[in-house]
Amino acid sequence: MTAITAQELEIQMPDATKLYSDEPEMESSLHYMQLLLLVTCLEWAWQERNDFFIGANLTIYFSRQQLKNRDFRGPDFFLVKNTIKAPRNSWVVWEENGQYPDLIIELLSDSTANIDRTLKRDLYADRFHTPEYFYFSPYTLEFAGFRLDINRYKPISPNPQGWMWSEVMGLFLGIHEGQLRYFSLEGVLLLTPQEVAHNEMQKAKQEKQKADLEKQKADLEKQKADLEKHKADLEKHKADRQLIRADRAEARVQELEAKMRSLGINYD
Repeated sequence: MTAITAQELEIQMPDATKLYSDEPEMESSLHYMQLLLLVTCLEWAWQERNDFFIGANLTIYFSRQQLKNRDFRGPDFFLVKNTIKAPRNSWVVWEENGQYPDLIIELLSDSTANIDRTLKRDLYADRFHTPEYFYFSPYTLEFAGFRLDINRYKPISPNPQGWMWSEVMGLFLGIHEGQLRYFSLEGVLLLTPQEVAHNEMQKAKQEKQKADLEKQKADLEKQKADLEKHKADLEKHKADRQLIRADRAEARVQELEAKMRSLGINYD
């Protein structure tokens, strides 16, 4: 029997902590932004949960033979449920209680599209037994989804909006403004933290504008009330002056009458 070298032994029985991801960079910034969108949206939507792991362009190690042949497989996006939410250098199946991804999304590119539609799809069905598999092209917007049925993927039928329901996530996946996004059962778009912050800023701005308009309205009402009061004060002042004139005229008449009586003049 040929002796096994220390290097071969390390390959056959690797330390999972040394198994780092060995995936190439994303093909374009468009692919990177799409991947970032998928990760951040789901992380934000499930921020109160600690029972899942999202892998982004991360190698999945599932066999010693795979390591020996350096046949690395890393989906662009994968989700594992019922696990610990913690950082990982890679996903090592034998160190994760034999768990494989529950959902995989591949982002098609010119160099990987055929593999993603065929070889990877077969691997995810036959070996991984991943319940749901989707692929999407950020360039052409080609979108397809599959659900596992006895080790074979069957296409998921889209709804009238073209969205596909994910039983794994309890969400729809669909195209929105040229990007693959999540939607709730009610059809509400799941937002990124940045979109939530932007909406909150817009809401605060609208509330401020509303408050400013209310203040302007109140100021106008006050100005109107002040004007009415000023007008009433002027009317009262005018009435007072007329009353004073009338009193003075009456006093003058009485004075003349008294004078005429003193002179013995009868004016009747």
